[in-house]
Amino acid sequence: MTDRDAIRQARIDLTAALRSAARLGLNEGVCNHFSLEVPGQPDRFLINPQGLHWSELTPADMMIVDEKGIVVEGKHKVEPTAFFIHGRIHLGKRKKCVLHTHMPFATALCLLENGKLDCLANQNAMRFWNRIRYDEEYGGVALDNAEGDRICNALGDGDIAFLAHHGVLVCGENVAYAFDDLYYLERSCMVQVLAMGTGGKLKHAPQHLVEQAARQIESERQQSTLHFDALKRILDRDESGWSGHR
Repeated sequence: MTDRDAIRQARIDLTAALRSAARLGLNEGVCNHFSLEVPGQPDRFLINPQGLHWSELTPADMMIVDEKGIVVEGKHKVEPTAFFIHGRIHLGKRKKCVLHTHMPFATALCLLENGKLDCLANQNAMRFWNRIRYDEEYGGVALDNAEGDRICNALGDGDIAFLAHHGVLVCGENVAYAFDDLYYLERSCMVQVLAMGTGGKLKHAPQHLVEQAARQIESERQQSTLHFDALKRILDRDESGWSGHR
């Protein structure tokens, strides 16, 4: 695959993730952002533009931004918070794919005192064992490098960050892995919120079995690719032209 082909596929994959997130109700207005390192160009990343709903995006709408936040390719604008959050994580942590949402059930846990995903209670949540970090502070809207760096530091060596009063970040080595984690993160938070709503006490599995389950799920990562491929087939079926081909 040539660099040009790889970039074209990256645009398609990022668009598929955004459109699928909209279909699943993980979006919020025209806010939030998904970003992906440009293949072969680690100091540049693709990101969705300002002002467009995720359900209407095509690969041609994806913007390319450099390490200084300058748009180097694209026909739209990029929201400032997109660069200050995503740019600092791409550059500071060298994450390939960064997904940021205010999806409802995960964000609900961000609003609680000591709100955390209980990875001992739910098999879906076990995949996140020791991968989540919690930002317990709130620095306001991310409109400068300082807040972007603060969020980046809160992510630390994790793949996922819960941002107090705000939302979540999910990072991965490719779009399929990151999106699969985003999907199961929201599902895990949803069932936990539902279980907590009963007033009952969450039942914990033994930690050694949780650690075992986390390793087992990680070893079956082809499921993430199969899931993402299925989502693209659904888009082909239901949303003609989404990938730039009609």
